[in-house]
Amino acid sequence: MLASLLIAAGVAFSSALIPLVSTEVFVLALIAREPEIPCLALGAVVAVAQVLGKLLYYLAARGSLRLPSFMHRKDRPLTDRRIRWQQRTKRIRGWLDRLTEKCHKHPHWMTGTYGVSAVVGLPPYMATTVLAGLAKMPMSTFIAAGFAGRCLRFTLLAMSPALISGWLL
Repeated sequence: MLASLLIAAGVAFSSALIPLVSTEVFVLALIAREPEIPCLALGAVVAVAQVLGKLLYYLAARGSLRLPSFMHRKDRPLTDRRIRWQQRTKRIRGWLDRLTEKCHKHPHWMTGTYGVSAVVGLPPYMATTVLAGLAKMPMSTFIAAGFAGRCLRFTLLAMSPALISGWLL
């Protein structure tokens, strides 16, 4: 059982860094294969690993983590293609700037949005992680809200096969 929890932590950490990996599918498959794993333990382990993985994005957005040089923007001459791209993304950048400003003005709003996102996944958890960093949310709040939300999400997900089979039988 300990090996399964460690593997779950590895999958959860990697899915926090690479969004193509689905922790939800893994948790469901693991609990279906090994139903004796305590749901709360699985939820807590996955939550810790997810928050630790997302902490890297949070710190990078906050400016506390120095990114490798290949990830920095390089000043390149403006071509027609780049000008068209900037014009197309101007509205998105403006929306993001306004949203970041609102997060600075209303820190409790950001905490609530981030907490709901940690449970429900809407708005996307990756996006709220970055916004939390941009809004300079306190790290303790980031970790506490993220852990609580993710723990609830994955514990309920781990419990769902037993709940559904109980309803059907």
